[in-house]
Amino acid sequence: MKVKTMKTKISRMGLLLPSIAIAIFTATGCNSASRDSTSTVANPSNQAGNTKSVGTSDSDSDHGHHAGVHGGIMVSLGSDSYHIEAVIDSEGLVRLYTLGKDETRVIDIERQTLKGFAKADGDVDSKSIDFEPQPQEGDGENKTSLFVGKLPKELVGQSLDITVPNIRIAGERFRLGFQTAPQSHGDSTEIPDKVAEGEEQELYLTPKGRYTSADIDANGKLTASQKFKGIKSAHDMNPKDGDRICPITETKANPMFTWVIDGKSYEFCCPPCVDEFVKMAKSSADPLPNPDSFTKK
Repeated sequence: MKVKTMKTKISRMGLLLPSIAIAIFTATGCNSASRDSTSTVANPSNQAGNTKSVGTSDSDSDHGHHAGVHGGIMVSLGSDSYHIEAVIDSEGLVRLYTLGKDETRVIDIERQTLKGFAKADGDVDSKSIDFEPQPQEGDGENKTSLFVGKLPKELVGQSLDITVPNIRIAGERFRLGFQTAPQSHGDSTEIPDKVAEGEEQELYLTPKGRYTSADIDANGKLTASQKFKGIKSAHDMNPKDGDRICPITETKANPMFTWVIDGKSYEFCCPPCVDEFVKMAKSSADPLPNPDSFTKK
């Protein structure tokens, strides 16, 4: 999984570890759709300078959408007759701002509760979300230019497909849909590729450097793919203060992905990051950072 951003590194006790940037959100291409079709897909846009503006083509024109004023995902409705700017914060609060054909023009629409559905990437089942109207200053009577909903806790920070099947604007009905993708790593760094099967046996079952025979015994004389078989990883890009973080990505660590190295238990976000940390431990003669140092502050 590669996502471009600025490359930064941090140094802890002689180890260089890649860090991550703030989560970004991306959306799929913008297509023409008749107002009666109730169909739309999200359009890519700049997210506070973190992604490039992407032009898309349809039967009528070539065009691209700039980032919304709130730095959110810009979604086209009804062949660009209207737009929705979707903004998701680190706590899972989702704000939907209603805009006109001119994406810089705020419009107020009928007050209504929007029933939405969110599905994590790779999941089959969706979770429902209610988006309630929250009128802003200047909105007309029984009108609103903002809807707010809350993601279920288990979906916060994940790559999502969000759909609102029915939104009414000026007496017409539209379907709203967009995707989000959290940012993970830098320009030339990425979630490490899983090592090949033969290399994995060598990596995990032979001691070297700070990775000892006692560590191998403590880990059950298993490789990471054997120990974590069937466990699904999900990268939470928004760890809170006090959360344990992955030493490789600085995303929120998952205690299910724990590995003993140099006699200490470290928590990671996914098995490939365990691979990477064990590689570094085997190539170093210096003491490793204490696991407690990998905590969000």
